[in-house]
Amino acid sequence: MRSRTAGERGSVTAEFATVVPAVVLVLACCLASVQIAGQQVRLQDAAADAARSLARDDPAAAASAVAAVPGARLTRSASGDLVCARLSARSTSPVGTVLGLTLVARSCALAGGR
Repeated sequence: MRSRTAGERGSVTAEFATVVPAVVLVLACCLASVQIAGQQVRLQDAAADAARSLARDDPAAAASAVAAVPGARLTRSASGDLVCARLSARSTSPVGTVLGLTLVARSCALAGGR
């Protein structure tokens, strides 16, 4: 068994103290990316619901679909027989907010609900 010299005392503590912030930063980035991905899925689902509602000429249902995502803005467009809904919202994740990340989702539905 080796004995520790005076120069090696506390080296494990110093190494641990330098690694912990890096591990915490990586975990925070992973959690933020999961949160951003979840918000994107909710935004895409709301865009699909809004497009179907707009295609049936039901703006109240489209508004309630948009209300499912806080801060979302709806833009309506038409392309031939399709009615499209584009939703955009600022990220609610702390990392996304710092980066100024805006999430966008677009969905189209056949006009008249046919």
